[in-house]
Amino acid sequence: MITDSHAHVYWKTYDADRAAVLERARAAGVERMVVVGTDLASSRAAFELCEGELGLFPTAGIHPHDASNADPETLAEIESLCRRPECVAVGESGLDYFKNYSPRAAQVENYHWHLDLARRLSLPAVIHCRDAHEDNARILGEFAGTRGVMHCYSFGPRELEPYLEMGLYISFSGMVTYPGNDENRAAAAIVPEDRLLVETDCPFLAPQKNRGKRNEPAWVKDVLECVAEIRGANPQALAQATSANAARLFGLSEG
Repeated sequence: MITDSHAHVYWKTYDADRAAVLERARAAGVERMVVVGTDLASSRAAFELCEGELGLFPTAGIHPHDASNADPETLAEIESLCRRPECVAVGESGLDYFKNYSPRAAQVENYHWHLDLARRLSLPAVIHCRDAHEDNARILGEFAGTRGVMHCYSFGPRELEPYLEMGLYISFSGMVTYPGNDENRAAAAIVPEDRLLVETDCPFLAPQKNRGKRNEPAWVKDVLECVAEIRGANPQALAQATSANAARLFGLSEG
């Protein structure tokens, strides 16, 4: 079994062939997917999709890009979704200082709200961090004991320490397969096996051999095989380990 720990398969680019995308994933051994919401509409869509699909598990949250739209009514609806028994995590939320689609102050406020909610509900947080390592580590330090995952980890080994010390999981995406990303591969080599996850972040960040195309969950197998090669590990054993890690973090059932 392989678990894609971060996918957006409700995305409109799948509307014409979503069933085939899910079938290809299962044929590739990807039996579980965490379907991650990024705003209110997509969070609702994640729950609707997961309701009728075996092995799909929803989350709800407001991405830092949309932090400016996180008004009290929207946040109340996100919290309501997160309180549903099928919800496996809060987020994704976090900081994105690369695009800065929302002001940084709004991103920080939104992130604080999500981390507080995750703590109150005893759910893990799905954390987005791009070009914001120092602020991210500082804010997480204010929420000691928070469980969660650094999704689509984009940094190198030097930035790992605070996240590992906090007990967070580290998830690698198709970025780890890109030729110029030696630092990311160096990080993938040293994350403890019991903290390691793999993901697609589909439809984004397709692995190298399909780079530039719409990504899909079946291709998380390429990420897994790349990370296994980096670590000198057996791919099947690593699939089992990362899937067990995802089950432990998100409380996933076998189905």
